[in-house]
Amino acid sequence: MGKEQAIIVGAIHNTISNGTVISGTVTAENDFRVDGTIEGKIICRGKVVVGKTGFIKGDMDCTNAEIVGRVEGNVVVAEVLTLRSSAVVTGDIKISTLVIEPEAKFNGTCTMAAKEAPKK
Repeated sequence: MGKEQAIIVGAIHNTISNGTVISGTVTAENDFRVDGTIEGKIICRGKVVVGKTGFIKGDMDCTNAEIVGRVEGNVVVAEVLTLRSSAVVTGDIKISTLVIEPEAKFNGTCTMAAKEAPKK
């Protein structure tokens, strides 16, 4: 018998679906989508997407992020943070590049700094 080979189709990502609640620290090496609720910290080496029904109550540290839902906590993004029109972010952000669509809500302070990899 030959070796088994994994065939990867598309990007690898994690998803927390609507109606799911997780408490504690979530660590991910790949992209991460939140349509449910996370109460705690997210550390992700990929992109974090907070969907329209997504809610994060805690800090977030990642490479890229797109927020469509709500985040209450401090956000550190090494590269690009995008706040879509329905986004509501309450907390301080530290980013390299920030994109804000009209009608997005951000309450906190913003610090633009050089790129930093997410902490482990």
